[in-house]
Amino acid sequence: MLSGFGSGAVALVLGTAVVNRWFVARRGLVMGLLSASTATGSLIFLPAMAALAQAGGWRPVVIAVSAASAALIPLVLLLLPERPADIGQKPYGAADAPDDAPRGRAIDAVRLALGTLAGAARTPAFWLLFATFFVCGFTTNGLVGTHLISLCADKGLLLMQAGGLLALMGLFDMVGTTASGWLTDRYDPRKLLFAYYSLRGLSLMALPFLTFDAFSLTIFAVFYGLDWLATVPPTVRLANENFGERNAPIVFGWVAAGHQAGAATAAFLGGVLRDVQGSYLQAFVLAGVLGLFAGAAALWIGRGDREAVPVAA
Repeated sequence: MLSGFGSGAVALVLGTAVVNRWFVARRGLVMGLLSASTATGSLIFLPAMAALAQAGGWRPVVIAVSAASAALIPLVLLLLPERPADIGQKPYGAADAPDDAPRGRAIDAVRLALGTLAGAARTPAFWLLFATFFVCGFTTNGLVGTHLISLCADKGLLLMQAGGLLALMGLFDMVGTTASGWLTDRYDPRKLLFAYYSLRGLSLMALPFLTFDAFSLTIFAVFYGLDWLATVPPTVRLANENFGERNAPIVFGWVAAGHQAGAATAAFLGGVLRDVQGSYLQAFVLAGVLGLFAGAAALWIGRGDREAVPVAA
């Protein structure tokens, strides 16, 4: 539970707040960079953590991750200002935009979060964003992040080989998600989401039928890695357009909760199907079908209908 609270408080949701506070121009590109670093870092470190687990069990992995996280605390306190105004700056790309980020007590933040959710939940845009991001979590962290190593073991690959495959996916995620941010600044985010979810779904349906040799797995790692978290920048932009810059980080926080719910569902369901059916075939085909549905649903998300969104001021 503590790990869940910690991971939910940082990364994607916090990144959205930071991007909206510090950037007016190039928001999509910066969100792509932050999203890519989140996924790429986790995937790149997996081989090292797999080696630690293989050599000494799970405790050295937990200690190493905890130590690395603790080492970041003084860096954040010393090097990351809270707001542009704290260092005499204005948001990047803003001519004379004031720093109007809300300042208040913790209880105010709780009321704002719940009030914003109550208003956003009355709009179709919120539920479409929530549903598509649920599928995003289902098809990334939950299924591939949790079960790909086990699937590779079923196919005769060693633990370190499977970890290397995830690391390769992480490297290409850096390229794909950054490029997605650049595209989000220029093109309709709904069409980008349609392409990302549909292509991801097709790749997941194809994976169980591969020969699992070096060539086929490399092709999958490149293709799927480019799409790992490419959905984040378009989703953030749609949240901004539908709910406004002040409320978008809060709304995206609730949407990101859908992502983690989807990941938890896939992590559990994938294991159940593996135990019952003896293979991951059904789990990956199901994930692929959900990806196709998410791609179609993304096209129905509205854009910029803020007057119909009764969220918190």
